Amino acid sequence: MVNLAKNIRLIIIQIIDYFHTPFRKIIPRETFRYGATGGFNTLLDIFLYFICYNYILDKKIIDIQIVSVSPHIAAFLIVFPITFFTGFILAKYITFTNSEIRGRVQLIRYMISVSGSIFLNYIFLKVLVEFGGLWPTLAKIITTVIVVIYSYFAQKFFTFKTSGLATS
Repeated sequence: MVNLAKNIRLIIIQIIDYFHTPFRKIIPRETFRYGATGGFNTLLDIFLYFICYNYILDKKIIDIQIVSVSPHIAAFLIVFPITFFTGFILAKYITFTNSEIRGRVQLIRYMISVSGSIFLNYIFLKVLVEFGGLWPTLAKIITTVIVVIYSYFAQKFFTFKTSGLATS
């Protein structure tokens, strides 16, 4: 099983690095890998959000007695644990492979940086949907762009920080 995971990791890295070749002089490999893995995880997030909001929750408010949760927030809360896990795995094993920080510490730091992402997601979804009147899926896409920028810098300089060695 471990060998299978290592082989899958190597195949993913080889595919991403192959597509990086024409951009290697203008985009560092680590940044390109972040774009590829983050892009995949973002598309997964938006796809799952769309399915949850439109089909699982059927655009209905969720009443859990003590509080009612709007469907666009409920969809976010359902999808988040899935993309949290895939995002961490991709960042740790594909993107930020030069980090010398222990895995347990990386996970704790990832939780901290992602808590900022949760906060930004919540605020922007609330504002864009409830006050801006945007469709929830469009609001999610706009929110995602903002959160991805924050997330890249949080992961690069905090979660998976390196000792300062340049990565090509």
